[in-house]
Amino acid sequence: MGETTYRCECGATLRFRQDLTPERGGTSRSWACGDCGLPVPGVVAERLSHQHPS
Repeated sequence: MGETTYRCECGATLRFRQDLTPERGGTSRSWACGDCGLPVPGVVAERLSHQHPS
């Protein structure tokens, strides 16, 4: 499986868990862009949250 990346609306490219900020609230885990705070779609965020830089 290849590396997942996500291009945020602010222009940031998210690749790793370190690029995300966990959001509090709700019943499920949700993530936001670490640069601007915009929400990241759940499926993409879960994949990114399991990727670590080597």
